[in-house]
Amino acid sequence: MSTIKTHVKKGDNVRIIAGNHKGKEGPVLSVNAAKGLVVVEGGRTVTKATRPSEGDEGGLKTVDAPVHISNVKKLG
Repeated sequence: MSTIKTHVKKGDNVRIIAGNHKGKEGPVLSVNAAKGLVVVEGGRTVTKATRPSEGDEGGLKTVDAPVHISNVKKLG
């Protein structure tokens, strides 16, 4: 299996250049090259409802959601 080349990697500072979250900046938390998605810290936050489990309580939690890799631009 060959690796897929991307222009960003984990830890790079990027700016979101398209979509509703345009203009937000932050470091990359993870890259999924096969699906073409990146997770930017504070870039696209969504509210998820979670069930209670053994380790934590349930309720509403805000998490960083992925953005398509073509909608981010590497800074510096």
